[in-house]
Amino acid sequence: MAITTRITELLGIEHPIVQGGMMWVGRAELAAAVSNAGGLGILTALTQPTPDDLRREIDRCRSMTDKPFGVNLTILPSVTPPPYADYRKAIIDSGVRIVETAGHKPQEHVEDFKGHGITVLHKCTAVRHALSAERMGVDIISIDGFECAGHPGEDDIPGLVLIPAAADKVKIPMLASGGFGDGRGLAAALALGAEGINMGTRFCATVEAPIHEAVKQFIVANDERATNLIFRRFHNTGRVAKNSVSDQVVAISQQPEAVFEDIRPFVSGAKGREALETGNLDAGLVWAGQVQGLIHDIPTCQDLLAQIVGDAERIIAGRLAGFLQHQPGKVAA
Repeated sequence: MAITTRITELLGIEHPIVQGGMMWVGRAELAAAVSNAGGLGILTALTQPTPDDLRREIDRCRSMTDKPFGVNLTILPSVTPPPYADYRKAIIDSGVRIVETAGHKPQEHVEDFKGHGITVLHKCTAVRHALSAERMGVDIISIDGFECAGHPGEDDIPGLVLIPAAADKVKIPMLASGGFGDGRGLAAALALGAEGINMGTRFCATVEAPIHEAVKQFIVANDERATNLIFRRFHNTGRVAKNSVSDQVVAISQQPEAVFEDIRPFVSGAKGREALETGNLDAGLVWAGQVQGLIHDIPTCQDLLAQIVGDAERIIAGRLAGFLQHQPGKVAA
């Protein structure tokens, strides 16, 4: 038995499970492992310092898997933005067939990718944004609930409402994202109208994730309450793991006169990278979602995907089907 959806057919993958793009984490080791396990691994373009470095990372990933994989390009508003067009060209020139986009005003990039026959997944945190992306021509929507790590938007709508609300209106295939980490989640996502799941935090706690073992153990030890919401004051909400740095960012942000410059020294990407690579959990932000409360081990990607799909199949064919097989009969008069 296998779970086949429009997602698996469109992406050419065995299981409807996608590894989301994650800064400093979405490298060839992880992406290849996820793809080899039957899901879709994704490299994170901006983890690479230059477009040429991205070309080399794509080549490195190809040397590790012959299965489909994608590249994430997240567009963030910035005074000094990275050379997005050059990264986009590197992706196209390298013959990548699947791209995950996210962030601010992606239309230019989506149009160019689509013009080169690339399948585009776009991550959204609201139904209205999903419909806009659908009109833009993307192939798959990844709808990201409030439970997620990263930037959940400003509407605070959890997946249990957001996923079916989007499924009611979005016609193209949809991935459910935010709070997914096991077979129960996959079965639930399918029931809610999605055709697969996108996982980030769960893939951080795998053998192949290229981050320090102390960070993986930190995620396993945390529960569902162990996150902080930062940047709320600045209307750019982010969900991160609760540690001394994110606690300090929250405390500073609550001061009446606080401005972003007051927290800038604590939230730099370089400090987050240091935390992930050295295991020093007080060095910077560690981005993680509420799904930490469902993560209890550090498996290989192969074992993780097999467990998730196997559990989902048993839930769908066994437990849920069982509720339909035992209808109480009428009592005779």
